[in-house]
Amino acid sequence: MTALLKKVRASMMNAIHDLPLLVAGDEGFFRDQGLDVEIVRTPGSGQRDSDHQALRANVFDRTMEALYDQGACDQFRMCEWGVMKRAVESTVSSGHRAAKIVALGSAMSTFAIVTDPRSRIYEPEQLKDKPIGVSPFNGSHFTTLKLLEGFLKREQIMTTFAGTMRERIEALKRGEVAAVSLMEPWISVAERQGLRVLMESHSTRSEAASDELDGPTLRKMFEAEAEAARAIDKNPAKYAHYLVVEAGGMLELEDLKLTRILNAPPEQYTRERFDHTYQWTVGWGLVPPGATYENTVDNRAWA
Repeated sequence: MTALLKKVRASMMNAIHDLPLLVAGDEGFFRDQGLDVEIVRTPGSGQRDSDHQALRANVFDRTMEALYDQGACDQFRMCEWGVMKRAVESTVSSGHRAAKIVALGSAMSTFAIVTDPRSRIYEPEQLKDKPIGVSPFNGSHFTTLKLLEGFLKREQIMTTFAGTMRERIEALKRGEVAAVSLMEPWISVAERQGLRVLMESHSTRSEAASDELDGPTLRKMFEAEAEAARAIDKNPAKYAHYLVVEAGGMLELEDLKLTRILNAPPEQYTRERFDHTYQWTVGWGLVPPGATYENTVDNRAWA
């Protein structure tokens, strides 16, 4: 039976980003679509004992990107802006395996800006010219900029590299930064430790794939992830254990705020969405100019 299934290798970094992937695998939704999906674990910043390769300054030296460049996986998902950066730079720069944006979705990762109550910071405006701990060119970085640009001028927003999620919390408690950007389950870890959520938002994922992964196979993957998203939204408590495990004993299931677990079915990445997101990243100097919808996006799953 297994020999008849189409083999795909998909990267998994952090549970909040990749929950539909994990659930689709464990619940047999991929198999129902005729797929044998190997989940290649490439730890990001969310595991308690994350490898710092996941945080290297050059994004193509990081764990997932390096393995993708080497051909160890065919498909991955990140925050929308992170996928944009990697897809654009693999297109306009030589020496990297091409990655195209192939869908919007399926997870909606929660990010929050967190402060220490002892700092007496009560509103976003108080973060003017103060260091906020993130990991560069990841969801925590991009979402912080998105959250704060409605309250501060761009030049007043000061992000700084502060390590993994666990390390950011420690840096915040030591007073080395005024705030940190965290995703679940680390928002709940921070709340359990008495830290304050200043503001939060859901951050849309994008899906990326190599040119070798054909459209019909991608469509089957997305159908399985959509089924997983529906299952998670119906009973998030059933799948919350994936997030608790990532915190490595720093969180109990009852401490996790289940309403932060939100997922949506993958859908086509539109030209309007590309133009908006790409121009925003170019405006911040986060990606090089010169990319187009035609050379960066491929909705082959819906062809």
